Amino acid sequence: MTGRAKEAIGAADLIIGNGTYLDQVAPLLAGKEVIRSSMGKEVDRARQAVELACSRSVVIVSGGDPGVYGMASIVLEVLEHSGLDIPVEVVPGVTAATAAASRLGAPLSGDFVVISLSDLLTPRGEIERRLGLAFEMGVPVVLYNPRSRGRRDHLAAAFAIALRHLPPETPVGFARDAYREGEHLAVVTLGDAAGSTGEADMHATVIIGGRGSRIWRRNGGAEGIITPRGYERKYLY
Repeated sequence: MTGRAKEAIGAADLIIGNGTYLDQVAPLLAGKEVIRSSMGKEVDRARQAVELACSRSVVIVSGGDPGVYGMASIVLEVLEHSGLDIPVEVVPGVTAATAAASRLGAPLSGDFVVISLSDLLTPRGEIERRLGLAFEMGVPVVLYNPRSRGRRDHLAAAFAIALRHLPPETPVGFARDAYREGEHLAVVTLGDAAGSTGEADMHATVIIGGRGSRIWRRNGGAEGIITPRGYERKYLY
C-alpha cells in the first residue's frame, strides 16, 4: 500500500471491497462500516459506492493499483453515467508488475508491456494477437492472471507465442503472492517454462524477459533477472 491509501482509509467512514482484499487490510478497518463483496460483482460494487458517496465518505478497496486491472475505471464510468457531481480520487497503489519485478531483481528497467491472460472481458484471440505484437518488440512482458482452473492452457500458449520471437534462454520469472504470506519466487528459461506452468495461478505474476534480459547471477547461483537499461553502452563500470 501507499501512504496515501492508508490515509484515505483512515479518513473514510465506509469501506467497500472484495472480501479477499478487505482481509489484507483488516487492521485498518477497526471502527469502520464495512461492506464485503465478491468476484464478479464489480459493477454492483461501483454503483453502491457511488450511491452511498452522495452522503458518506466512501472508499473502495482494490487490489494492487486500482487503475491497473482494478476498480478505478468502472467506478469512474458508473459515476459518469450517473450524472452526479461527487468528488472522486483515484489513489495509487503498488501494482503486481512492479511488486513482482522488485522481488525478481530488475527485469523491468526500461520499456515493458503488461497483458492479462484472463478472457472474461477480452476474447482469447485478441489476447494472443497482443502477445504476438508484444513479444515481437523484444521488450519484457508481464502476464497478469496467468492461469486458473478454467484457463489451464493459456499460459502455455503464451510461452509458445513468446518462443516464436525470443530465444529459449530468455529468462522467465514467477512471483506468487509477492510481499505476502506464502511468497514463492522462481526463475527458469523460456525453453523450460512450459514445464513450469504449475508455478502460476491467479495469485501469481509472470515476467518474460526481453531480448536484452538475462539471469542475474552472484556467487555462482541464479538470483533473479536483470534487463540492462543501456548504461553499458555509455559508461565503463
